[in-house]
Amino acid sequence: MLIESFQNEKIKNLTRLITDNRFRKKSGSFVVEGRQENERAAKFGFEVQDYYICESIFNEDFPKGKIHLVSEKVYEKIAYRGTSEGIIGIFKTKNPNLQDFKPKGNSSLIIVESIEKPGNLGAILRSCEAFGIDALIITDPRIDFYNPNVIRSSVGCLFGMNFFQSGNDELYEFLEQNSFNIFTTLMDESAEHLHKKDLKQRSALIFGTEHSGLSDFWVGKGKNSLIPMSGSIDSLNLSNAVAISCYEILRQKLT
Repeated sequence: MLIESFQNEKIKNLTRLITDNRFRKKSGSFVVEGRQENERAAKFGFEVQDYYICESIFNEDFPKGKIHLVSEKVYEKIAYRGTSEGIIGIFKTKNPNLQDFKPKGNSSLIIVESIEKPGNLGAILRSCEAFGIDALIITDPRIDFYNPNVIRSSVGCLFGMNFFQSGNDELYEFLEQNSFNIFTTLMDESAEHLHKKDLKQRSALIFGTEHSGLSDFWVGKGKNSLIPMSGSIDSLNLSNAVAISCYEILRQKLT
């Protein structure tokens, strides 16, 4: 049956999952839009509940799962991307526990404190996946990993990553228990250039918020580091700083 009405209960539910963070958490479901993103979610073991497909736009074989066909008019309403490929999936969330994560000998972690912008988190996920970071951890988050804009800007890289949410106290205890070398990014004179740090061993790089940097909680809890710059500006966009750091970790491991 073709869904043609905006008042259809399934369409109302899907729209709420896109726009309402609390509803996503309560329902344990989230929305994935786009062919590649849906393929990655299924590939990495996320359980699909429903697919919503517009046949006039999606011109490939249907994926395995429960399919709902929607009109172009309805699809235009439920699609949250400027360009679209005619497929939206609803998947069950995973809520991994940091204490269940077993780091390997030279594991590298990226940690971001109180991140606020979905686009930055998505870009960070993409960099972490591209450069082989073992896990991304956000502490005291103000957005959730399943925000549609996070999934979109990560191009589905979320699904192939180890990702966790944690409080600072719990995280610091985990890092100490697992003998991580901690590298902070506090803006003070004690910071040394990142490329001079030994990142080949088990290490955790910790970044602060977009507007105020790393909190005082991390003062004295790690070796302070910075990315050397030669211009007049004294800081980078958070996602750019993480990307450069991820590359430096990989560069050291490959040399």
